[in-house]
Amino acid sequence: MFVVLWEFEVKSGLENRFEKVYGPEGEWASLFRSDANYRETRLLRDTSRSLIYTTLDFWASREAYENFLQAHQAEYKALDSACKGLTNNERRVGTYEEIAP
Repeated sequence: MFVVLWEFEVKSGLENRFEKVYGPEGEWASLFRSDANYRETRLLRDTSRSLIYTTLDFWASREAYENFLQAHQAEYKALDSACKGLTNNERRVGTYEEIAP
């Protein structure tokens, strides 16, 4: 399993729209679902900083994720551009691979 974590500072008043776009049934997850190696998206809100959110996107492997990005560059960039107005800041926290038992 491979996970991509992003942190977002959402613009005040746009929290509901952000949650719809970035949540498990949102536009990002819809784009990711076009690939059989996508597993799920989870959206978390910081309990002490109400405008801070984290997304966790789960993929079958790093290679699958990288292949998706390469194959869907145009769609990814278009959606990313359309979402810029929802946040003050965003940063990729990191990418993580599950350790096999």
